[in-house]
Amino acid sequence: MQHTAAKSDLRVATLARRSAMDPGARAAAARSLRDAVLAVPELEMAGTVAAYVSIGTEPDTRGLLLALWKRGTYVLLPRLRPDNDLDWASYEGPDSLVPGPHGLLEPSEPPRGPDAVSSADVVLVPALAVDRRGTRLGRGGGSYDRALARVGPAILTAALVYDGELVDALPAEPHDRHVRAAVTPSEGLVRLA
Repeated sequence: MQHTAAKSDLRVATLARRSAMDPGARAAAARSLRDAVLAVPELEMAGTVAAYVSIGTEPDTRGLLLALWKRGTYVLLPRLRPDNDLDWASYEGPDSLVPGPHGLLEPSEPPRGPDAVSSADVVLVPALAVDRRGTRLGRGGGSYDRALARVGPAILTAALVYDGELVDALPAEPHDRHVRAAVTPSEGLVRLA
């Protein structure tokens, strides 16, 4: 229970910091993250990338998704299932997104199943923070922990976070799935232990 309470406190503090960020700073961070991700060697060679559509004050992924799609990368995006697991469908440009549950935007294409993420060459996930061991702090629903459990050990999994959200240590629970990298606006891709 101690880890759960600590995670909850971290979520509240991180969301408050993100809300206090200047919109111009958020936009600049999104551009830096987009450029850093597009320069990652694994991503330059990837045929399929699983990613997500940002919401609220998350680092904006819309420019990144469009850039990937325009260069011919097959992009898979999540669709939230009623059990909080993630299904996946193809991204066919900004006009292919439709409103989903909880204020999410989801692809309108037919779902390919929860295991579709296992076909991705790179998996990009949201996070409120990531530590240097790869522990990822999400929003608490477990959706991405389930998705990451389906990804092979050789696949690059990376969380997109703002500067200051790559930290030394986060509380971890047995069900938490680690990511192999974090991407920040100022450091770019940081490979994790």
